[in-house]
Amino acid sequence: MIEELRETGVNLGDLSVRHINLAKGEQHTAEFSAHNPNQKIPVLLDGNRSIMESCAILQYLAEKYPTDLLPQDHRRWEILPWLYWQAANVGPVFGNKLSYTRYMDSVSEEAKAHPLERFGTEALRLISVLDGQLRKNPWVAGDTFSIADIAIYPWVRAWKWSKIDITGAASVMEWLTRVRQRPGVTRGVAYGVPPGEEEQWSEERKAQYRRHGSKITAPDSSN
Repeated sequence: MIEELRETGVNLGDLSVRHINLAKGEQHTAEFSAHNPNQKIPVLLDGNRSIMESCAILQYLAEKYPTDLLPQDHRRWEILPWLYWQAANVGPVFGNKLSYTRYMDSVSEEAKAHPLERFGTEALRLISVLDGQLRKNPWVAGDTFSIADIAIYPWVRAWKWSKIDITGAASVMEWLTRVRQRPGVTRGVAYGVPPGEEEQWSEERKAQYRRHGSKITAPDSSN
């Protein structure tokens, strides 16, 4: 979102990004909890204001810096429902599928079978909804790239890591390519990633993420 705003010519001033180490439990510190009582990433600090939840952050930035990413007229209602669709559907379903697929090592295969099937089936249903929308429009909410595309893209982009085979949804696959080719997106996905791993993590990084994910999603974890 930041890089896409910069692409439109918005001057965002001085920015800093702080990484929160979830494996070490930094999200549970009093400092972080004061800004996000839900103790989840991300959180945006803007002066004395703290904004939690990714979609709220997207809407906040889009309203503070008006661009076509969220038009201020009636067109916003072509976009906001898809933003909330991501928050209520894509994020939870893809996130649960990912957790059971990659991280929950302490859960038996038998116990994981039903949730894997449930979330896998629902993820594909959501992809079919998205595919139908993208058959009508080049972008999720119409002819213009918007915060709806920004919200949905990271989840769908990670389909291989979640083991959700979306290759049968041609319009979604084409949309992934269009989004990835945007200069702002290119800079955004490269942030904090070692050169050469923007599209494919090293085996060492995959193992690291699996270890951290297993710790965070453990049944007795407070994360």
